[in-house]
Amino acid sequence: MKFFSSLAALTAAAAILPHVPAAAMAPPLPDIAGKDATTLQAEMTAGSIDSELITSIYLDRILRIDDHGPKLNAVIAIFPDALAEARRLDAERSAGKVRSPLHGVPVLLKDNIEAAGPVPTTAGSLALKDNVTGRDAPLVARLREAGAVILGKTNLSEWANIRSDSSTSGWSAVGGLTKNPYALDRNTCGSSAGSGAAMAASLAALTVGTETDGSITCPSGLNGVVGFKPTVGLVSRTFIVPISRSQDTAGPMTLSVRDAAAMLSIIAGSDPADPATAEADAHKTDFVAALSPDALRGKRIGVLRDRIGSRADIVALFDAALRQIADLGAAVVEIEDSQSGIEGLGDAEFEVLMTELKADMNAYLAGLPSADGPKTLADLIAFNKAHPEELRWFDQSLFELAETKGGLDSPAYLAAKAKAARLAGSQGIDRLLKDHGVDLLVGVTNGPAWTSDLVNGDHYTGPSVSDLPAVAGYPHLTVPMGAVEGLPVGLSFIGPKWSDGAVLAAGYAYEQASAKRVAPTYRTSVAP
Repeated sequence: MKFFSSLAALTAAAAILPHVPAAAMAPPLPDIAGKDATTLQAEMTAGSIDSELITSIYLDRILRIDDHGPKLNAVIAIFPDALAEARRLDAERSAGKVRSPLHGVPVLLKDNIEAAGPVPTTAGSLALKDNVTGRDAPLVARLREAGAVILGKTNLSEWANIRSDSSTSGWSAVGGLTKNPYALDRNTCGSSAGSGAAMAASLAALTVGTETDGSITCPSGLNGVVGFKPTVGLVSRTFIVPISRSQDTAGPMTLSVRDAAAMLSIIAGSDPADPATAEADAHKTDFVAALSPDALRGKRIGVLRDRIGSRADIVALFDAALRQIADLGAAVVEIEDSQSGIEGLGDAEFEVLMTELKADMNAYLAGLPSADGPKTLADLIAFNKAHPEELRWFDQSLFELAETKGGLDSPAYLAAKAKAARLAGSQGIDRLLKDHGVDLLVGVTNGPAWTSDLVNGDHYTGPSVSDLPAVAGYPHLTVPMGAVEGLPVGLSFIGPKWSDGAVLAAGYAYEQASAKRVAPTYRTSVAP
């Protein structure tokens, strides 16, 4: 359900196009597919387009591509004041006030992020379909202050993919199944499925995702866009539906690394309500200023060779990317042992996630302004049992397991938390960097997208490097590396804690030299 008719946007768009007779059919809107926010900002500065027209174009694309046509199901809701906000920001520009590089730029938010207005924050669940909180998450408040237009909300894997281990990524009871713009029968990965698909399809200039483990980088990789998971604690998590205080973070999903850096420069910062962000202001900077095509020159880059799998086509893409990195002046250092010494990481992470899910979800639900609706994880479990449409495609076994866990003071949790942090951090990424004398790590983000299957759930079989940076809370960037049978594959850059600027700069240098992103084709299937 959309909360604002995109058809109205077409009428509004026609009204602002110059010299159109009232009785004439509206001319086609300008094509902005594939244009990043940096380009659109330059065009607004030059006066060749304005925010109101840009916003109208995106609303038109949502109508034609998301609601009809390919019907991606990437966008859950539109904010009814988006066009009015764009007009107001245009007036500010005309008066000489430009707030930031995001001034007048439309942004879509993953629907587990609260934003003030008549649009609920649902996490994809019918249990929160009326969850209108009237609050801006701090990252949204920062975007508004920077002059961004909050356009709408994107679909997601329900509850950020933490309800069941047999789920289908990209499905939610509120939004249905999100489709991959490169082949409509293929999966988008999750949980930031709608943000990835919407960005690939140019349904907004920028999108925001969230990640606990792979939920920004995987959907970015499978949808052929840039995704950046910041150091945990650089961006506030307040008023975001939680899974894990140890691993949750929001981050940019964009068409370019420059756009990701520009957004991060806005949304990063300390928040008194989120203790994890205490050091954020000290590490916040102008991340765009650090970008350079020469950022890889003189760097030593560790290659996570044992995490790329055996597919010859992926290996070929990866080796070509490594040659590009070497051509840019970096020393490429092979690492064959990235998984030794971290045995038990997955089990420890799982214990942490289950325990924190119960504690953090209970705290979030109890703090919602409305007296109605679920207030505990147990309430959610009961709601799902009472609503068969929620459990039609997969169960809630992880919710039920989390409900059995003790509190944040339980010995099992405290031991698992310490073990996970040690294995992923000091014995994981930190050890790899030190032992091999490298500045950053690179790996393959994902394999080609699998066929979506609501009956049997996900069957992801590709490589993955998300676990170490996710559990350690370290930065992880994915950049398009090429495609297999037209399905995008991403290249991951990973660094130590608070190395966000260096990771973005390295990815930018590779992106500028390689230019591997291709536009989606909206094919029905890969099969002929």
